[in-house]
Amino acid sequence: MIKQISTELKNHSPFTLFGALTGIIIMILFHNISARTSYNIFYILHPIHVILSALVTASMYKLHKCGGFKYKCNIWILLAIGYAGSIGIATLSDSVIPYLSEVMLDMPNRGVHIGFIEKWWLVNPLAILGIAIAYFRPTTKFPHAGHVLLSTWASLFHIIMATGETLNWLSYVIVFLFLFLAVWVPCCVSDIVFPLLFVNSKNNGSAKLIM
Repeated sequence: MIKQISTELKNHSPFTLFGALTGIIIMILFHNISARTSYNIFYILHPIHVILSALVTASMYKLHKCGGFKYKCNIWILLAIGYAGSIGIATLSDSVIPYLSEVMLDMPNRGVHIGFIEKWWLVNPLAILGIAIAYFRPTTKFPHAGHVLLSTWASLFHIIMATGETLNWLSYVIVFLFLFLAVWVPCCVSDIVFPLLFVNSKNNGSAKLIM
């Protein structure tokens, strides 16, 4: 498992690096937008991230535990794994880690926005929808790539909400590092490591993202 985690982190680092770079470009272009606009954008990106994360997490479990056959898979276990893996990790990635960067940079409007509580009526149903899609049609590669970018941008707009002023170059470097870390480790853990913890070792040795 440790070797698998290291391999996945290595394989995902270039794409995550690209995502973090796009985040900095977006931040430079949109640094003057209001906190309210940033808040609204965050609550577009974060829920979409959650549905894709739930889809991939549940799909990984279903494909490796149940062989993709819906009638061989316990829907309640799939629901629990998909929900915990998507909501838990997406909250860490999009809200908690960005908030730590806001605290480090002493941003004036810093605050942590927990989507499944703050907008429970939006985020939770979308997580369940992602799991339902995985139950009937599990897929991983495209939604995984999409949710890596969405997670980066959701984290970014969480930070933009808190800025209140133009950042200096050092602040951009710190934000870049936090964007990278906010997506790199949590997304691999959510999509690959977490669901495979519930699969027998003999079934997860060749685990990979499957179309």
